[in-house]
Amino acid sequence: MGRRARDRRRQQQQQQQQQQQRQKELGGDDGGGNQTGWAGGYPEIVKENELFERYYRELGIVPDGEWDAFMAALREPLPATLRITGYRSHAKEILHCLKEKYFKELQDLEVDGQKVEMPQALSWYPEELAWHTNLSRKILRKSPQLEKFHQFLVSETECGNISRQEAVSMIPPLLLNVSPHHKILDMCAAPGSKTAQLIEMLHADMNVSFPKGFVIANDVDNKRCYLLVHQAKRLNSPCIMVVNHDASSIPNLQIDVDGRKEVLFYDRILCDVPCSGDGTMRKNIDVWKKWTTQNSLQLHGLQLRIATRGVEQLAEGGRMVYSTCSLNPIENEAVIASLLEKSQGALELADVSSELPGLKRMPGITKWKVMLKDGQWLEEWKDVPSNRQTQIRPTMFPVKDEEKLKAMNLERCLRILPHHQNTGGFFVAVLIKKSPMPWNKRQPKVHRKLPQTGDSEASAVNSDNGCESVTGEPALDENEESKETPELQNLDTEQSKKERVCGPPPSKKMKLFGFKEDPFVFLPEDDPLFLPIQTFYALDPSFPKMNLLTRTQEGKKRQLYMVSKELRNVLLNNSEKMKVINTGIKVWSRNSDGEQFGCAFRLAQEGIYTLYPFIHARIINVCIDDVKILLTQENPFLSKFSSETQKKVKDMAMGSIVLKYDPDPGKPGDLQCPIVLCGWQGKTSLRAFVPKNERLHYLRMMGVEVFKAKRKEEESESKTEEEVQHRLARTEEGMDVEEHDLVIKMEAEVGEESSHSPVESSTIETENEDLDQPSKNGNSHISQENKNIDTINVKN
Repeated sequence: MGRRARDRRRQQQQQQQQQQQRQKELGGDDGGGNQTGWAGGYPEIVKENELFERYYRELGIVPDGEWDAFMAALREPLPATLRITGYRSHAKEILHCLKEKYFKELQDLEVDGQKVEMPQALSWYPEELAWHTNLSRKILRKSPQLEKFHQFLVSETECGNISRQEAVSMIPPLLLNVSPHHKILDMCAAPGSKTAQLIEMLHADMNVSFPKGFVIANDVDNKRCYLLVHQAKRLNSPCIMVVNHDASSIPNLQIDVDGRKEVLFYDRILCDVPCSGDGTMRKNIDVWKKWTTQNSLQLHGLQLRIATRGVEQLAEGGRMVYSTCSLNPIENEAVIASLLEKSQGALELADVSSELPGLKRMPGITKWKVMLKDGQWLEEWKDVPSNRQTQIRPTMFPVKDEEKLKAMNLERCLRILPHHQNTGGFFVAVLIKKSPMPWNKRQPKVHRKLPQTGDSEASAVNSDNGCESVTGEPALDENEESKETPELQNLDTEQSKKERVCGPPPSKKMKLFGFKEDPFVFLPEDDPLFLPIQTFYALDPSFPKMNLLTRTQEGKKRQLYMVSKELRNVLLNNSEKMKVINTGIKVWSRNSDGEQFGCAFRLAQEGIYTLYPFIHARIINVCIDDVKILLTQENPFLSKFSSETQKKVKDMAMGSIVLKYDPDPGKPGDLQCPIVLCGWQGKTSLRAFVPKNERLHYLRMMGVEVFKAKRKEEESESKTEEEVQHRLARTEEGMDVEEHDLVIKMEAEVGEESSHSPVESSTIETENEDLDQPSKNGNSHISQENKNIDTINVKN
């Protein structure tokens, strides 16, 4: 090593020591050497932006006398908010547990000499299902007293019972007024917190397994689609489909209605568009130094295109919510005003002033100006210099005609200011479609009957070069949308005449980005695979077996998934024009050992609440003490259960079973919500197939202390992992050359396979190869499967 390199290294070490010393002086070291907070060697960002203050002062979006409070709120950290999912019937039990146990433990608690502020319910959110707290992540992790509360939040979030979501982002789904029969499109859905709210609203009635409505969640970013899948999968709904498209040109979908194809129009559309995000300055502090008026000017066109595409696909009488996390009228009122103006009366702004009582809001503004990057103000389009007219568009300016402006009712828009209720900044507008858009009015179409084909045997496959069949293309009626402008519709060229005779030209090859997805293949009506399942579980004749699908066209079917009838209709009729990332929930999983007991498929916990109403056999009703045994012990013997449970199991064949707990109203101290678990009955034992986080959730609801047990389990897992790594290291040292080459070859093969089906696959579940290995008896199978599933849960 040269002298210069040594000097450079010495200088770096000195700088690191100086940073650590400054960190200790500022109190940012947690005692364990982990640097947290803003003093971890990075300069603190100054929360000042002169152009930002000048811009919003001039626009007057903040009431007189409130500017200092507005700016002070922006400089404060954003409080954490959580939402209890209203999808499951035990939401009230979770709320009761929060209020009676964890919140009470926070009373009179002090951390670092400061009293912990109690969480508060959001006054405007229904049924106290949303809460906010000023406890920062640093305090939650640092304080031993709050560790139990932190573990509770993490575990319940992983189960899908609690969502960490910013308060203002909960507003758009609430203003959509969703009912279980609505067809919903979420145009820019990732990361998925609002999508989760929409799914919960579809399943408002837990007694209905398959609501008539569905949610199609779209995002343009392929990688973010998998984050969206992860969020949606926690709710275990058969009524959600994740697709990957540019929202500004999302294709028209078709559905089969009484033997004819019709364009799918949505009853509700959530249009939460990309924005500059200056309403998120409290949590995204980079915005302070990066904010410029150029951001909103560049995004305005995209936001208008997405919103226009949304209203084109909205059904008459339907409702679309347009929202941004920006305070800028160029991204908000300007987009809405332009949309209303070119709709020529087809759209109107809904008055939602009476909805969400308790929410403090500011009305939309009717006058604003455009500021260039250099700070120059422009009040009208005619003031724009000719060299700037490609960047500054007429739609960015307010409407000058007073009558038109008054008819738009822009004051019906909502602007949420951070200092009013200690939130982020937000903008919402609710649009109602009264009639078709003027550029979409066409002659009534002539319906053509579809050919009678065995569509149950059809498969909806994601194709690389899908082209729509001309014979299946319907003529457009006055309610259907076209991407043509009015000028193009008036042209009568030879080409247009030819198209009217021969049909439209074939669509261009659809470009697919990201991973190539596995196909969605529906089971044929006469598939022999289903008969043993139907017999073994005594499925009700009304069970919709046509909605079962797999993710493979060839070979052994390992998993069976289920979608609603309406989503099946969408999949079968649009396989070539849309890229589906994920849909359906897993209801059965292949288990070769089950074949000797009459059925090769065991029940999956993910879909048990959907399947349970159709199952009439292999159901065991258990008491609360039995549930505790099932959830705390790995493979308990039958002798440990109540005498009633032992009697029910005695004459039942081995294999997959349903374990059902019904609450006793006469015992208010017990858990007061029903529980359905998947289980397995062996020769001498009974066990539950439930993921670890879900086990902890149920135990917590029953009042069982799980924090210490979870901590011990994590410690033992870390020790076990260290031992395994140590053994592997020793084994590798003793390998000879041939064994080493063999391992390299196997790793290459595994790597090649994983490149075709990456970890971020939409199937989400890991195939357990060990489940197919035959065992000597049922108990050994249970033990082995238990180990495998626990390992998968830990990895997940």
